[in-house]
Amino acid sequence: MPEPLSRPMPLAGAEPLHRRTVFIVDDDASVRDSLSLLLSLHGHPTAVFASAEAFLGVVRPGWRGCVVADIRMPGMSGLAMQQALARQGVALPVIIITAHGDIAAAREAFKAAAVDFFEKPFDDELLLQAISRALDGLDSAEARPGVPAPRPAALSARERQVQELVVAGVDNAAIGAQLGISPRTVEVHKSRLMAKLGVRNLAELIRLATRAR
Repeated sequence: MPEPLSRPMPLAGAEPLHRRTVFIVDDDASVRDSLSLLLSLHGHPTAVFASAEAFLGVVRPGWRGCVVADIRMPGMSGLAMQQALARQGVALPVIIITAHGDIAAAREAFKAAAVDFFEKPFDDELLLQAISRALDGLDSAEARPGVPAPRPAALSARERQVQELVVAGVDNAAIGAQLGISPRTVEVHKSRLMAKLGVRNLAELIRLATRAR
C-alpha cells in the first residue's frame, strides 16, 4: 500500500488529475518528509510513496508533473520503475537520487531519459532547478541562462579520448595507463573538458555524452 499522500488523490475520471505534482518515491521516510517539506515551501504540490511498486500501482497515463525517485529501494529500483513508466505510457519526467551513485547507474538513468541524477546529500537549489526544468519541459541548456551551449568541437583530441574513457567508467589511473599519461594529467584534462562543455559534474558529462549518441 502507498504511504499517505501529502495531498488527496483524485477520484478516477476526475479532472484535472495531477498538474505539476512532484511524486517522491523513496523507501526512507526521512527523505520523503524532508523533500516534501522543501518542495511544499517552494510551491510544489507533492505526493509521496515508499516504493516503486506502490507508485506504479496507482499512477495513470494522464497524470502530469515529475518524479523524484531513489535508485536503490527494496524490490523494484528507481531505474526499473523509470523503464516501467515508459512501458505504461506514463509521460512523467524522472529525476534520480541516490546515496550510492556510480557512473554506470548515471549512464543508465540518462539513457532512459532521466532529467537529472543527484547523489545524496544533494544541493537543494540544484534539485529545485532540475524539478523546474522537468515541469517546464525545458532542456537543461535552456534552463541555465548565461551558460553557453556545449561545444564538443572545442575539445582537443586528448580531451576527447579522456571524455570517452570517463563516460565508459574507466578510473583516472586506468585512463592514464591506457593513454600513457599520469592520473594527475588525466584529472587536468577532465577539468578542462568539463569547463569547455559547460557541465558541472560527472553526471552532467555522462548525460551530455549519452544524448549526443
